[in-house]
Amino acid sequence: MAKYGTANIKRIYGDWTSNQLNGWKGKLHTYAIQPIQQYSYVSGKNATDSALIIDAMDLLYAGNFDGFCLMSSDSDFTRLAD
Repeated sequence: MAKYGTANIKRIYGDWTSNQLNGWKGKLHTYAIQPIQQYSYVSGKNATDSALIIDAMDLLYAGNFDGFCLMSSDSDFTRLAD
């Protein structure tokens, strides 16, 4: 990302009470990433995806940024990146 500009906001979304994200916890301070808690109220639902999309749209319409960098292995975000 540094090749293209400055990352002003760095967030990572997930259920931080879950053991699945334990590997990421040590990297949060190293890379100054803000964890965004989204509880898994119902299994198989996309609450975390929805939270990320809503936040991205809020940032977009605020008009304070020239671009976004979204990293995900989830193809559900393709339309957000278009």
